[in-house]
Amino acid sequence: MTTPTPEFIRNAGGCLVSRNILDGRGHIKWALREPSTNPIDNGWRILSDADTDDFLADPNNLVVVDFNTVCAIEPALIGIYALPVGADIQLVVENNQRRWYDNTTGQEIPLP
Repeated sequence: MTTPTPEFIRNAGGCLVSRNILDGRGHIKWALREPSTNPIDNGWRILSDADTDDFLADPNNLVVVDFNTVCAIEPALIGIYALPVGADIQLVVENNQRRWYDNTTGQEIPLP
């Protein structure tokens, strides 16, 4: 019997996630928010530090999951949920501290 995923964000919707994250081969590194492709899609695309261009070129390596599922893997995602379409950020982990940085400006993203 599987344990249900905690609901960190009510009605969070689905997102595309690298299979490397779900299979434990990589850690969450990048998050991009694109326009939704359907009503259930929240637009988030979550990629790992192990992903390569060749890996990402295969559509079977991206999986649709509930956003709460990836939040259970990396709780730092909870704080970015409300960022707007166009967000292009990366997670930096140093000394057990997690910070999000804007890939365009290089600036840290202040989160509540």
